[in-house]
Amino acid sequence: MKDFSQTSKVCVSVSLSFMSLFSRLVNNTESRNQTGVSEFLLLGLSEDPELQPLLFVMFLTMYLVTVFGNLLIILVVISASHFHTPMYFFLSHLSFVDICFTSTIVPKMLVNIQTENNAITYAGCLTQVYFFVVFICMDNILLTMMAYDRYVAICHPLYYTVIMNPCLCGLLILFSLLISIMNALLHTVMVLHLSFCTDLKIPHFFCELAEILKLICSDTLINNILVYLVTSLLGVGPLSGIIFSYTRIVSSIQRIPSTGGKYKAFSTCGSHLSVVFLFYGTCVVVYLSSAANFSSRRRAVASVMYTVVTPMMNPFIYSLRNRDMKGALRKLISGTFSFS
Repeated sequence: MKDFSQTSKVCVSVSLSFMSLFSRLVNNTESRNQTGVSEFLLLGLSEDPELQPLLFVMFLTMYLVTVFGNLLIILVVISASHFHTPMYFFLSHLSFVDICFTSTIVPKMLVNIQTENNAITYAGCLTQVYFFVVFICMDNILLTMMAYDRYVAICHPLYYTVIMNPCLCGLLILFSLLISIMNALLHTVMVLHLSFCTDLKIPHFFCELAEILKLICSDTLINNILVYLVTSLLGVGPLSGIIFSYTRIVSSIQRIPSTGGKYKAFSTCGSHLSVVFLFYGTCVVVYLSSAANFSSRRRAVASVMYTVVTPMMNPFIYSLRNRDMKGALRKLISGTFSFS
């Protein structure tokens, strides 16, 4: 676990370096902004005043559950020595990314509802776009790494500890971080020098890249091509890797003679499969709603599923379907957990 911790520190250091670079880029561009754009208006999920208190309570509750649930997963993985394995190493990073992912969106939304002010600054909007792209990309790649981990564990069990060594796990996390950061920088830097129209209302509850591009008056052909190209590579690519891994896993499980052995082998994949279906299923719903030319408001409502609901459900899926995790969580909550 010491090697895993060192990798996490390196990832944090790399993240802070790129955050500092991005902050300087946004601030410099904002000071040279020729379009006169100072802020955008986030219209949210509904403009009905009577619904605002309900939305505030609902999203505050989901946000607190998300943060608390994922923090518990991280604490359990760090505290219990028998969880110091590649599978739980990836799970702890997925929980951390889910906290950051939700924190990029929900707090600003809650502030806007509470203050009855839907404005978000130019720099704030671009920063939200940047971190949203970073964390959704990391979520995607981490799910693929977890599928690969299960593939090695089931298809090559004798070589599992050799293949999934701390060095490889650390490099995979660092790779996912670098890819996600470079992808986000590419999109946001492409937007920085474009001219916006006078109508700066975003029919969404956060600054989504697709909605931002609709407000631009200058030519966005290159931006749109880039969005579709990168989305295809970083969306279809990892999903193909997950499908390939589980194809091989199912093939290996079918060769196990006993029913009990088959169930035991496949049960280790149950939680991950549930999260994969939830994440990609909700993303497909949003994509289909966009392809079907649904209104922006309906797309915003659909986006709640993968931006808020999925990160909230992940801790429940992993804790309810994992007997060891349930036992460790009960000990941690009751205060009788013995630290290793």
